[in-house]
Amino acid sequence: MQEPTLYQEHLSSTRTEALFIVLTLVPLAAFAGRVQVAGLDGWSIALLLVAALFLFYSFNYRTLVIRIGPESLRLRFGLFEWAIPLENIETCAPDTLTLWRIGGAGIHFTPAAGRYRAMFNFLEHPRLVLALRLRKGPVRDIAFSTRRPAEVLATLKPLLSPHSATSRPSVT
Repeated sequence: MQEPTLYQEHLSSTRTEALFIVLTLVPLAAFAGRVQVAGLDGWSIALLLVAALFLFYSFNYRTLVIRIGPESLRLRFGLFEWAIPLENIETCAPDTLTLWRIGGAGIHFTPAAGRYRAMFNFLEHPRLVLALRLRKGPVRDIAFSTRRPAEVLATLKPLLSPHSATSRPSVT
């Protein structure tokens, strides 16, 4: 049974979708040219695999779904979903990490300010970053894009305040 939804947003990017389609078609065209010239060989198979990877990106990273319920915040990019219990969110704030550190649209993992971060993002939308009370594997922060950061913050703030009064567990 799914928890009630307090906030939901479906975020997409035509620029990112166009980029992934171009990144699918270029190696696909190179594959076709290579097969005509040299036949099916290792390079042509590598080009086909690169095209298939970006075709997957085109479908999987088309829409980021953000869903906030009374117990959790869920981020879903196609096949991949990350659920964060609200009790594990210490803070939520605008993300100030530069675009050069992000590495593109989709799901990325990167160190930032001495903490390891998972990122669900599109490049042209603002991001929020959640600091976790307890890390999930090596991840201590989760950043995600949203068109409406003020609305997300306004939805999360009253949900986090009861948890912030509890003692903070040590993060090791």
